Amino acid sequence: QAELGLNEHHQNEVINYMRFARFKRGLCLKTVDSCFQDLKDSRLVEETFTVDEVIDMLDGLRTVVHSEVESELINTTYTNVLLLRQLFSQAEKWYLKLQTDVSELENRELLEQVAEFEKSEFTSSNKKPSADLIKPKLAPLNEGGSELLNKTVACLQEENEKLKTRLRTIETQATAALDEKSKLEKSLKDLQMIQGDQKTNANQDITELENKVAALKCQFEKTLNDSTANQKVLEENLVITKHDLLKVQDQLSTAEKELEKKFQQTAAYRNMKEILTKKNEQIKDLRKKLSK
Repeated sequence: QAELGLNEHHQNEVINYMRFARFKRGLCLKTVDSCFQDLKDSRLVEETFTVDEVIDMLDGLRTVVHSEVESELINTTYTNVLLLRQLFSQAEKWYLKLQTDVSELENRELLEQVAEFEKSEFTSSNKKPSADLIKPKLAPLNEGGSELLNKTVACLQEENEKLKTRLRTIETQATAALDEKSKLEKSLKDLQMIQGDQKTNANQDITELENKVAALKCQFEKTLNDSTANQKVLEENLVITKHDLLKVQDQLSTAEKELEKKFQQTAAYRNMKEILTKKNEQIKDLRKKLSK
């Protein structure tokens, strides 16, 4: 089996095109045959013809055959242009610039190799490859690393999507941190009414947390805007930002626990808890009465 130096997928595409070309070629030959048959049926009805009559019949036949062949050649050219358009369109999606070598289209050795390949694919049942017919693969013109470039672009796009997902996650975490900060501020305000002596330390903690959260938010926005410009730097910034965010969340959690612990130690908290317990008991009694 003759080989064209292509992978299995591309070789199957070539076979599909050759099958299409063989079909069109068969139609063209049938058309030419029909032109001669029409001449026989319509003009060759007498036993003898003059020279002028023969010349007239041949001229008419030449005109018809010339028109049919020209039309088929033009259609073949347009078909090849459409095929090239498909290939170039796919290449442009990957930001590739393909080049063609027209001089290779008249290379007799390559043409004979294609003819042998067509013969082996469509007329022979023996599919074992022949070492004599296998030619070395031709390197792409000025695009030797196109396959590597395709993989690199795909990896970069996948990494870009991952980074965008990480950014959305970090933004969600930052929003949650802001919500926690708001809740902590409210708790601190309530605690300040009970424990005035802790006002200074609490305000310092809140200010520090606000500054850190604001710095993180600015860093997140800057990282989001620069994500498409520098993938490697962005990933490093994301790792650092995530660590800082985890530290802030840990600090927020620790501060909230400390504040909650201090608040629970106050008499006001114990009184409030006792009142809430009594209210809950009253609500349960009322629900039982309503059910009855």
